[in-house]
Parts: sequence; C-alpha cells; structure tokens
Amino acid sequence: MVAREYDFWLLDLDGTLIDIEPTYISSVFDRVSDRLGREFTEYESEIIWHGLGGSRDAQLREWGIDPPTFWDAFHSIEDPQLRAEHTFLYDDAAFVADLDCPVGLVTHCQQFLTDPVIDRLGIRDWFDTVVCCDEQMGWKPDPAPIKYAMAEMGVEKTDRGVLAGDGSSDIGAAWNTGLDAVHVERHDPHRRNQCVLGDYRVNSFDELWSNAGQAIEYTD
Repeated sequence: MVAREYDFWLLDLDGTLIDIEPTYISSVFDRVSDRLGREFTEYESEIIWHGLGGSRDAQLREWGIDPPTFWDAFHSIEDPQLRAEHTFLYDDAAFVADLDCPVGLVTHCQQFLTDPVIDRLGIRDWFDTVVCCDEQMGWKPDPAPIKYAMAEMGVEKTDRGVLAGDGSSDIGAAWNTGLDAVHVERHDPHRRNQCVLGDYRVNSFDELWSNAGQAIEYTD
C-alpha cells in the first residue's frame, strides 16, 4: 500500500479532499462581477476557483484584473457558514482518517473559510496541523508553507514524505521541498490547457492502493 511507504502525509484541501457545489461558485462570481463591473463566464469562474490555469494571480493579470482588488472583493463577499453548507467531501478522501502517521493540511483557502468547512465536515481530527497560506507564510509552490507544516508535525528532514493535491502548485510545492507528489485530477485535463505530472497521477485516491508502488505519468 502506498501509504505505508511514507513517514508523513501533507494534503491540499479544495479540489483534493473537498469541493464546492457549482451553484455556490456561480453565486459568488455573480456578486464579484457586480462589485468589479466585470462579468465572469462560467468557464472563467471555474478557472479561478479551481486554479485550472496554474497561478490565479497570473491569470487575473492576463485578463487585465488587479489581483488584490479581485481578492478583496472575493473575500468580502464570501459567507464562511454558507460556503461550509455547500461543501462536500470526496468519498475517496476517507483514507486520510486511517493514516497511521503524522498528517498535515496545507491550503490556499483562508483561515476564516477553512475552519467552518473542516468543522462542519467533521475532519479536523484527521490532521496534526492545518496551515493556511497567506502573504506572510507564502503560497504554494513556495516550499515555506510546507516546511512550516513539517515543523508543526515534528517530522525529521530524513523522514520520507508525500504531498497530495489537485493543482500544479501542489506538485511544485512538493518537489521544491524534496517530497514525493500525488496529483489527483478532479477535472477534465483538457479544461486545464496544461499537463500536470506527479510521482503518482490518479483520478481517485483509491487508485493509489490498486497501483501501489507505481509512478503514474501522462500527457494530454
């Protein structure tokens, strides 16, 4: 079993262990559009919410949108409790509860949104540490948040670890920290317009157990 190969696990949250009902995403971007005076298509909303194009800030700049202005509007609109009510846990994420080693969560989701979500889903006790990236901490693929989580978990530099996530920033963060990387693809890869590789590449975490020990790569 792949889990037994590692001394510790780190995981992303949104798009990896959990996801949001599409109607909620649409409602948020409708209000952001009203606030910024710039309409977002369904596909554009999907790209930003799920980070399908890589760096969200880079994508916003490409569209001529100032990232700080966008995120200020975005976060002022979101209702943490409402978001939590529209969040669901992927069935294949249940393996995390059975990991017999230190487990950490490293997410770009802000603390005021993360806390209600993981509490409502009842998964806080899955993790030995929960790290929410910010300007001070750094953003994946910067290894700083990963190193901080590792320090919080008390793991040794010589321990073998793995980071699992759904985005290229997760894979980059893993490799920049010297960890193995699992890319779980929750979307049609053609909608990403990019190829994301990892030491393991799966559509469901269940595949890790049926492909134990195999590195999985693909190209579009």
